[in-house]
Amino acid sequence: MTAMTTGSASRADANRRRILDVALAELLRDPDASMDQIARAAGVVRRTVYGHFPSREVLVSTLTDGAVEAVAAAHAAGREGVEDPAESLIRSTLAVWEIADRYRLLVALAQRSVTVQGIRERLTPVREACAQVLRHGLEQGVFESPLPAPALAYVHEQMLFALMEAVNDGLLAAEEAGRSAAVTMLTTAGVPASRATALVAKLSDAHETGGAHETGGVHKAGEVHKAGEAG
Repeated sequence: MTAMTTGSASRADANRRRILDVALAELLRDPDASMDQIARAAGVVRRTVYGHFPSREVLVSTLTDGAVEAVAAAHAAGREGVEDPAESLIRSTLAVWEIADRYRLLVALAQRSVTVQGIRERLTPVREACAQVLRHGLEQGVFESPLPAPALAYVHEQMLFALMEAVNDGLLAAEEAGRSAAVTMLTTAGVPASRATALVAKLSDAHETGGAHETGGVHKAGEVHKAGEAG
């Protein structure tokens, strides 16, 4: 490959990344944004956009795949090294909320360009991981629910979508939404509200300051649950 070819490929990759970044911002602002709008916002001609993405559907699908990958990576990072189900649920929820823009995109596109079933299929690995955490919690008595873990994972997934819509509609303050979501996930899993609030406050403070999770303070299964009982 010649230097000229390499340079052209690099420019093409840079253009593609820029178009995706701009498209994300434009679709967050207006989920019905056209390819013309996205091209103008990116400072390129429409032909350039179509050169990378043959249709709006392909562009939206690419963005959605990227959003799902980001959600999955954040969810996995939140669970990593954590044995206690309650702590794992809190940390994974807080981690997902840090990339809320992409989650908001999923909410918007689920109602427009991508079917709800399509979004659900893309999120299957995240939902299955959540179900595993919930299953452990139910088996250990940390959680309590009349629903089996896979069904409860569906409930949690839909509640996260609903909470993001509440933020979008101005019904929930964005700066408090992450903690509120984590508390809601716990209470839905049968943890008393007062205990859930205390656990989330403790772990979210550590999460924001790079505390116990990053410095090796991994809790054994049940420790967070017992700490909540003591409080």
